[in-house]
Amino acid sequence: MIRDITIGQYYQTESPIHGLDPRVKLMGTLVFIISLFAGKSIWAYLFITVFLLIIIKISKVPLKFIVKGLKAILIIIIISAAFNLFLTDGEVVVQVWELTITKEGIYQAVFMVVRLIYLIMGSSIMTLTTTPNHLTDGLEKSMGFLKKIKVPVHEISMMMSIALRFIPILIDETDKIMKAQMARGADFEHGNLFKRAKTMIPILVPLFVSAFRRANELAMAMEARCYHGSQGRTKMKPLTYCKNDYFGYLILAVYLIVVIVINIFVG
Repeated sequence: MIRDITIGQYYQTESPIHGLDPRVKLMGTLVFIISLFAGKSIWAYLFITVFLLIIIKISKVPLKFIVKGLKAILIIIIISAAFNLFLTDGEVVVQVWELTITKEGIYQAVFMVVRLIYLIMGSSIMTLTTTPNHLTDGLEKSMGFLKKIKVPVHEISMMMSIALRFIPILIDETDKIMKAQMARGADFEHGNLFKRAKTMIPILVPLFVSAFRRANELAMAMEARCYHGSQGRTKMKPLTYCKNDYFGYLILAVYLIVVIVINIFVG
């Protein structure tokens, strides 16, 4: 399960999506999320599905690799589906004791599950096709207008980049700790929920210790290199738009317009 987390990892390959400016990919992710919550009909979600599959194909990231990351949020998906299924008022379809399943509840549960799955897949494409350094530069450039109101844009971008970069490292660390505990006789697969939660304590304690140690080492390394935030910093490779980036923005605009039109005239 730990190894199945793909958010924060970078998939090394060459594709048109990898070559896009990170600001285009950040805007694309934002537009895609907006379209997921704006879509209100099956036809809208069919169009979103086709668009997502085309982007995955162009990115040259294997679909199985992206789908594998959904295992990590399976519990969240099940809980969200259950809440919408049993707590939505409407026309009763099935009633078992105090639990009722309504027609509207089934509709809401299906749409919520699809939204969560597509949300993770769309976000994964951005992180899988963008290096942490490019993502930091893209965030800083995109939020540059906030500097006028004294928002520490560079520091926020750096923190988000470091957090994403540490995800694969902490995954590897957790996997090593679990294997070490299993070699000592720990059982993470059997028992009830409380027993499994109790067996996680020997993993969480050394994981937190390791995370704090790595954070301290990183802080010392940044201080040793005289890091003082964005003050006086320059870019070795400043971000510049090219023809493909403007074409990417055009595709995003057309995509959002089509989703809105489908909601208005078809939904």
